[in-house]
Amino acid sequence: MKLTKRAVEGLETKAADYFIWDTQIAGFGVRVMRSGAKTYQAQYRQGGRTRRIALGRHGSITVDEARRLAREVMGQVARGDNPAEEIAQQRRAPSMAALCERFFEDHVRQRCKPTTQGEYRRAIDLFIKPAIGSFRIADVARKDIAELHHKYRGKPYQANRTLGVLSKMFNLAEVWGLRADGSNPCRHVPKYPEVKRERYLSAEEMLRLGSVLAAAERMGTETPHVVAAFRLLILTGCRLGEIQTLRWDYVTPQGLRLPESKTGARRIPLPTAAREVLDALPRSDTPYVIAGALKGGHVTDLQKPWRRIRAQACLEDVRIHDLRHTYASNAVSNGLSIQMVGKLLGHTQIQTTMRYAHLADDPVNRAAEENAARLSAAMSSQAIPLRVVN
Repeated sequence: MKLTKRAVEGLETKAADYFIWDTQIAGFGVRVMRSGAKTYQAQYRQGGRTRRIALGRHGSITVDEARRLAREVMGQVARGDNPAEEIAQQRRAPSMAALCERFFEDHVRQRCKPTTQGEYRRAIDLFIKPAIGSFRIADVARKDIAELHHKYRGKPYQANRTLGVLSKMFNLAEVWGLRADGSNPCRHVPKYPEVKRERYLSAEEMLRLGSVLAAAERMGTETPHVVAAFRLLILTGCRLGEIQTLRWDYVTPQGLRLPESKTGARRIPLPTAAREVLDALPRSDTPYVIAGALKGGHVTDLQKPWRRIRAQACLEDVRIHDLRHTYASNAVSNGLSIQMVGKLLGHTQIQTTMRYAHLADDPVNRAAEENAARLSAAMSSQAIPLRVVN
């Protein structure tokens, strides 16, 4: 019959599904299911097989809309395409959640350091999967990435790091043939400005911190290893992970020799004050300097004791990483060159150390002040009266 709204609505439900085909367009019909639902269909043969595509449910689309869709399908078939197979492939396409796991297992776990792995895992589990994990890889558009990035605009650093993870992930999706070349949806999504935090401890704040650490050690409110960890962070400028996982066999007469760090293998000077901290530590059966509660392990969480210590020292806004900033700022302010400070901190690029460059003005300004004061004093104390010439 010619399919019309009245004709379709008049079709009766039977014990089994059946099809009624339109007399105007070959391959266009309606499927009447046992449940009473009616869906429009486009059917064609290709490669010796019958293919069928569901165009939409009656009521959701009209007969005329379904007939137009059927014409489009038949036009694709006439051009040699196979729309049913394309739809099937799209349905079988892996999701973003699957891409996240392949990215982590095949790339991150193989090529990135443990700390970077943790950062990537956090971005995947907390930000990417909840937002677009159910999306098919090929369906993710730039607007989806822009919306995800905008959602965390209140945390610009995290928003930008997540955007970077996604960009790398989609680049690899192209390499793996899961997206078309040059289709990375992260392109042209602008990053948020990041304000680098600069917090250094003053001499008075350092005195308060030192007093709290000494009291915690004396009263036993923190373990000697926890107290030593913070002292070593201040005295060496090391990163948290470098001290937290420091092993005794890394300690040599020449200093610390780390086989692995954020920037690769690293040699760190060990000044006398830092050696005294190490010498005072009780040795245990663990290979780690900062011994933890579990046998053979190291302290796994220094953030909780740091929150207790900084609260007692009235340093609520100071992070553990600010101890490294304090080490660097003190070095620059006392006349060490930017290049030397970069080597002490283990920076591979001078641009990273340049954030402390303005502090190099301090010793210059002090020297200028002292020199000008001496010259001023010389002029005032040795002033010679001018002779009047007639």
